Amino acid sequence: MKIIRIADGSKAQHAAEVIGAKAANLAHMAALGLPVPPAFVLPISLCAAIAEGDQRARQKLGEGLTEGIAFLEQATGRAFGDRRRPLLVSVRSGAARSMPGMLETVLDVGCTNPAVHGLVRMTGNPRFAWDCRRRFLESYADVVLGIDPASLAQRLTTLTASEGMAEHALDAEAMERLATAYQHAIEDDESIVPEDPMEQLMTAAPAVYRSWMSEKARTYRRLQHLDDLRGTAVTVQAMVYGNRDLASGAGVAFSRDPSTGTNKPMIDVAFGCQGEDVVSGNRTPETEEAIVRTMPAVATQLRETLARLEHDFTDIQDIEFTIEDGHLWILQTRAAKRTPQAALRFAIDLVHEGVITPAQALARVQDLDLDTLAHKRLKDAPSPAAQGTGASLGIAVGRAAFDSASAARLSGGDDPVILLRPDTSTADVAGFAAAAGIVTAVGGRTAHAALVARQMGKPCIVGCGALAVDVSGHTARLGTAIVNEGDWLSIDGEAGAIYLGRHDVIVERPETELKEIERWRAETRALAG
Repeated sequence: MKIIRIADGSKAQHAAEVIGAKAANLAHMAALGLPVPPAFVLPISLCAAIAEGDQRARQKLGEGLTEGIAFLEQATGRAFGDRRRPLLVSVRSGAARSMPGMLETVLDVGCTNPAVHGLVRMTGNPRFAWDCRRRFLESYADVVLGIDPASLAQRLTTLTASEGMAEHALDAEAMERLATAYQHAIEDDESIVPEDPMEQLMTAAPAVYRSWMSEKARTYRRLQHLDDLRGTAVTVQAMVYGNRDLASGAGVAFSRDPSTGTNKPMIDVAFGCQGEDVVSGNRTPETEEAIVRTMPAVATQLRETLARLEHDFTDIQDIEFTIEDGHLWILQTRAAKRTPQAALRFAIDLVHEGVITPAQALARVQDLDLDTLAHKRLKDAPSPAAQGTGASLGIAVGRAAFDSASAARLSGGDDPVILLRPDTSTADVAGFAAAAGIVTAVGGRTAHAALVARQMGKPCIVGCGALAVDVSGHTARLGTAIVNEGDWLSIDGEAGAIYLGRHDVIVERPETELKEIERWRAETRALAG
């Protein structure tokens, strides 16, 4: 089977319908000379056959993985799962259209016990090595073995409680014990994690293909009218490590604010982490100022990269990046999911900047209901009960719900719903669709679920530290107040403010922007006539 190789300086361009939008954009960035970790891609055409268990497809998959690993070993100078200079890989999904957070990824594949010792030899950092091992076990247990993540999460909770410190503060010895506890949890489930790196890869890649048929992926495709997509590709990429040391981290960056449309990058980063920590929404990251303060050269390079990608793709970009020991790597780029208000602002600004034509701008906003597009604000609202970070602008007033099922049930009546969740999980996509607005206790503006909220045009507030949700008890604490299911709340997605009770909403139309759009339409009609 022919694989597609991607490495820094690659010249070939490939169709998203063949290798997925993520891999196609990765190849494009490599051709631009941007710092992209080497990778290879297994095509979308294998997806259905692998999901159905076709043995011939399985054989092709094995041949492609063997060829691809040989390429990555040559490109990196490392050996897959080696005890001295180990190559570890990520196994990532990617459809022809972006589906943020809906498909699965397996990280640190190849992190066998001998490879852990190889990472220690390479870096002199045993904590980093054992952190990679436990992250691999988490990822593999969830995606490949189908073990309930709560089983491993309980081991983490027990260990951090006994140590009296948070996960990120655990030392090397504690991290080794955590990896061992994860191994025992997997064995208690009567499951096995292979110690052969190729066997790990041969089971991880089909699991990523099969994630195409997960409930949340099917729900997202239905909601976004993507039922014509044929499947996902699988990209196998050399790992770069945001958890390596104090000069490492992972993050997400937008070339402009995808919520308001403001011409200013929006950058989130979590130091000492791998990328899933940021996009999963289970950690509240720091902002661009943290990179400027600690690694100013990297901050400058990141801004320059955002500007270059936006210019080259002629659209606002959303990138995932890793900083490894002070070196910037770009892991993916895509057109940013945006609110309707931001979409209008982007289209107008890009015309003014000479990046696109008025005709192209009109095409980009043709699906927006411009007659209903408006800025909303609360009238005479009191002091907020709690404050978080605005992730998607807009105003929502509705009854409190604490899980997707409750949101769907309550929204079946005449009243809108505000969904309150502990974190921004994409598993809640059905609840997002039912809700008028979303609030979470942790997570950042760039988490996958926040992206989905913006795409749906739903106000979203993340990282609200004053919110504690008791899902099973159908109640929440918001600051000093107790909120029960069905209680009224009002939220301001731009200000990140949550208010108790039901408040009136004032609607203001963006008349200046709408007049410009109408002028372009008139000019287009005149030219056509």
